[in-house]
Amino acid sequence: MDLYSIGEMVIDFIPGNEPDSYIRKAGGAPANVAFAVAKNGLEAGMNCSLGDDDFGHFLMDTLAEYKVRCLNPRLCKKAITTMAFVTLAKDGDRSFTFARKPGADMFLEESDVREEDIDQSVIIHAGSCSLSASPVDAATKKALRLGREKGKLVSFDVNYRNLMWEDDQDACAASVMECLPDVDILKISEEEAPMMGGEDGLENLMKKYNLTLLVETLGSEGARCFFDGRVFHVPGRKAVCVDATGAGDAFWGGLLSSLRLQGVKKASDLTEEIVRRAMEYGNIAGWLCVQSKGAIPSLPTREQIEQYLQ
Repeated sequence: MDLYSIGEMVIDFIPGNEPDSYIRKAGGAPANVAFAVAKNGLEAGMNCSLGDDDFGHFLMDTLAEYKVRCLNPRLCKKAITTMAFVTLAKDGDRSFTFARKPGADMFLEESDVREEDIDQSVIIHAGSCSLSASPVDAATKKALRLGREKGKLVSFDVNYRNLMWEDDQDACAASVMECLPDVDILKISEEEAPMMGGEDGLENLMKKYNLTLLVETLGSEGARCFFDGRVFHVPGRKAVCVDATGAGDAFWGGLLSSLRLQGVKKASDLTEEIVRRAMEYGNIAGWLCVQSKGAIPSLPTREQIEQYLQ
């Protein structure tokens, strides 16, 4: 299996093509990355347990429809859903409103992370949206730790969503930092950079945690990365990596897919040429996702991305 992804399921309501229409989308950065990888023709597994209700069954069906293997298809009677209601203003600006609701979320236990699943995988991916004051916090950290111990490529997507920590920003940040010693590739956005020590502190962050690659998405300005003592920038394409559309997750799914398509199996395989191509691949994936307002069906395929690489 190419990708093993762990993270909380979120339901995003994304503006549709018609006024006041919305598309319901299974989400959460790790879930979206798994969908993006699967649409690039690589095998992805999502470790999740879901609420035993309409939302939970919808998510299970969506995983199956897009050929994402559900590694832990346990249905839970009691869970919490994070609901993201997205509104689209006339000027194109998007905004989130979060709400808490009993329903279909995935709260994994540490025992749900199985070594045999990690053994099969090449890339282990998680996001800070999968960290919360709940058992899934320990499950996420176990997956990352096992990935590092077994020499897998470990990817982590920072999103300071302290909603799940009851707005305790310090606890959220501490939990993220606790993960970093087991991470090879770290993705942040420009909004998260100040929380990670600011622009001047990113290189120090790499050295402190021995990161191989740090990628920062810059909205319409594209993305830049820190790799092998150098910094390089991939310019934006009209509109790229607007997180409210899921394009940041499309970016990361495209980047990880590109690494696998180029034969990367471990952090030491990375070269500047490989990283540059993966950054461009991800940038195009994010741009294509923005054009279609970010619903799962709009996550681009390998063929759609590669036509822009010619």
